[in-house]
Amino acid sequence: MTQLHKRLSTEQISVILEQYQAHQMKSGEARLKLGLGKTRFFSLLKRYAKEKKDFKVTADTEHARNKISEDAEKHILEELKEEKKLIDNKNITINHYNYSAVKDVLKDKHKVTVSVPTIISRAKENGFYLPRPERKIHDRVVCTEFIGELVQHDSSHHLWSPYMKEKLYLITSLDDCSRLLLFADLFEDETSWAHIEALQGAITQYGCPLRYYADQHAIFRYVKDRDAERNWHNYSRFTDDIDPQWKQTLKMCGTEVIYALSPQAKGKIERPYRWLQDRIVRTAAKENLTTISELKEVLRKLKDDYNNVWVHSTTGEIPFVRFEKQLNSNLCLFRPLQSILPGVNPKDIFCLKWKRRTDGYRKVSLDSITFDLPEATPYHDIEIHITPDRKTGTAIFRFWQEKKFVGEKRVKISSLKMVRF
Repeated sequence: MTQLHKRLSTEQISVILEQYQAHQMKSGEARLKLGLGKTRFFSLLKRYAKEKKDFKVTADTEHARNKISEDAEKHILEELKEEKKLIDNKNITINHYNYSAVKDVLKDKHKVTVSVPTIISRAKENGFYLPRPERKIHDRVVCTEFIGELVQHDSSHHLWSPYMKEKLYLITSLDDCSRLLLFADLFEDETSWAHIEALQGAITQYGCPLRYYADQHAIFRYVKDRDAERNWHNYSRFTDDIDPQWKQTLKMCGTEVIYALSPQAKGKIERPYRWLQDRIVRTAAKENLTTISELKEVLRKLKDDYNNVWVHSTTGEIPFVRFEKQLNSNLCLFRPLQSILPGVNPKDIFCLKWKRRTDGYRKVSLDSITFDLPEATPYHDIEIHITPDRKTGTAIFRFWQEKKFVGEKRVKISSLKMVRF
């Protein structure tokens, strides 16, 4: 469309704005006559109300809104150069410019607020632009109507910083309906306990969901023949006859587990992984991060931004806002943990569970360690619940027999060989 100053004179524009201010014309009609969008119309109206007699529309004023300061221009080019360094670095798995990330860095680091299109235009003008490959089409429809109806759970093994030698595991849990990240943290090893910690973090804060959705990793599911090396494998055990530790915890919380039949079926949680992976790696590379504690702090901030700032591309809403809206509309299937397991100590829920049998002297053995249990009954089954106490470097062993608590012991974690945290 022809520019406003070429279509209408300043006098004609003033008459239309005056009629709108005098309530002789609605905004829709005024915008139609001026050929302006809502934002541009009210920006022009504001300037007219301020200037009145000196009001004038020229080519310069039309483009004034696109002008940014020299300082902002300088910082944009600085950050685009940093992006190019990441792309050129063969040790980093980054092969494209992330202009949204540049926008965030400009705001947080330089206190410069500009739009993504402005950054892209400067990138194209200065040779910092690569066409993005055409993306495959995915089904991105939200399949659930209730928060807590389905929680997607997964982990990603990746070198999160080019300055670290070891890869780390990112474990996350995502509410399908709201797309809220219920849990996200980095771990040095992927163990059953790491995933149980993730359950504890999500369930303690939000409650027990109806279902959890995971892949068919051995930590989540026993599959006959595939898991032949497992301790419980024998000819009479079939797929799902044994519940791994993670699944036992969810069943105790009254939560069903369902499994993805293919990697493509986990697309909804894979996309947040890619988003987090890209942002964490970029930040780690630019700030020379070398420790897991530094990366955890970056992840903490990104999780907060993802949940409370960013509008999700599928739902069109900020995840936390959508979560609260569903909660206030009574569209929630999360159940408080205490309503399902009233009075139960969390150490007996979020733990590693083992079964042994007492001998005639009321003793049981696990991991070559013998425990005396004076209150236990000889020759009866004992259930052992084990949780770590990182501050003291010990593991807490709680013993149960026929639903009766019969003792608690502590063992140094360093002396355990079979039990891994």
